[in-house]
Amino acid sequence: MTVPEAKRQRRENMLDTQEENAHSLDSSSPQPVETVTYANEDSVMTDSSQVEEPETNGHIVPLNSAEITTALESCKILVIGAGGLGCEILKNLALTGFNDIHVIDMDTIDLSNLNRQFLFRSADVGKSKALVAAEFVMNRMPGVKITPYMGRIQDKDEDYYSQFQIVICGLDSIEARRWINAMLVSLVDDESPESLIPMVDGGTEGFKGQARVILPTITSCYECSLDMFNKPNSFPICTIANTPRLPEHCIEWASVLEWPRVFPDKKYDTDNPEHISWLYETALTRAKKFNIDGVSYFLTQGVLVLRLVYGKFLISMALSAACCNEAFKIATSVAPFLNNYMMYTGNDGVYTYTFEHQKKPECPVCGTVAIKIDIDPDMILEDFLDVLKEKPDTQLKKPSLRTATKALYMQAPPPLEKASRPNLVLKMGDLVEDGDEITVTDVALPVSMQLKVKLITK
Repeated sequence: MTVPEAKRQRRENMLDTQEENAHSLDSSSPQPVETVTYANEDSVMTDSSQVEEPETNGHIVPLNSAEITTALESCKILVIGAGGLGCEILKNLALTGFNDIHVIDMDTIDLSNLNRQFLFRSADVGKSKALVAAEFVMNRMPGVKITPYMGRIQDKDEDYYSQFQIVICGLDSIEARRWINAMLVSLVDDESPESLIPMVDGGTEGFKGQARVILPTITSCYECSLDMFNKPNSFPICTIANTPRLPEHCIEWASVLEWPRVFPDKKYDTDNPEHISWLYETALTRAKKFNIDGVSYFLTQGVLVLRLVYGKFLISMALSAACCNEAFKIATSVAPFLNNYMMYTGNDGVYTYTFEHQKKPECPVCGTVAIKIDIDPDMILEDFLDVLKEKPDTQLKKPSLRTATKALYMQAPPPLEKASRPNLVLKMGDLVEDGDEITVTDVALPVSMQLKVKLITK
């Protein structure tokens, strides 16, 4: 069986399973009541012919059936992130009926988390988010088992992720989402349908958010939509240090240069109002020195945080509910799951929009076609690396490059980096030929991507 045939067969199997489960659930639906009594002076009696039959077309089924209970209890689910979104997801999953849950988070609880991460209390400050959240939910929901892990998702291997039937992401990091997305895609074996692990991803920013369902190798993956997310703004250090012209330059100076000088052993916390206030006041002082207007507390938050705190708790509730709703439908097949992207906007009223994000054939993670890239042969390798870091559809951090015959530049280990460093000043036309394929690896992805070279003379 070819790969495309296997993927089509896997999709058909999932849809068939949904229909079969819905049919079996319908057969156990409760019968209409024989009589309906209205307890008032105008009480009337009606027989069953006057009672509207419940809809049993696979979209509305009894949610307390034994089949659903069994499906939920047999589903092992992983939650990545135990912050604002993750706390809500853990609570919702436990109340829904999932009783074998794992959670990963590398962070500890900060005082500033308590206003919206409701599983934590003042006494928990400094403790692991994953451990405290798991303990809190298990104490409130006897019979639910939550296995916590405090650490990075990169600490776990393929065997660990292969044990789950569903993965839900409640992350605030694009890099972490890219990593777990690539990991789940790499796990898919076309000869083993159970190796396909659906990923439900949720995210919030201010009064906005999104929820999506990803079927690795079948639907659009996270990497396919990478160009939808703007790369964070950055400013040249020389401009920040010597010739600031914008209020953002002053804020960057305060955070990038002045904070490390004043607090060399302490990292500022964007959730800490005291830290934001210090950065704002420091940036404001510098702005006055250079006669720059526009530095405000709000702008400081916007530059450093990029995610507004107000309303975040309510948005997390809405988006976590959407994510858990999709996990419930995937686990039980009581209704079709999201296909495949839902956007929520609460800035002006309430607005949601659902659409199918298209899979990219040239996606570096789930695609089968190498990414075509035009290269000026006079461009040096070091500049080409910068291009890969800035491209919206790649957004790499520390890329290593090699062709089929030689290493162009390797970030690690140190001996290889030293040996390939002289190539950084060489022209691309001297390193590759038209039609060559460049293999790119990066810390942001657990898989490699392929670039198809086309040399363009300007």
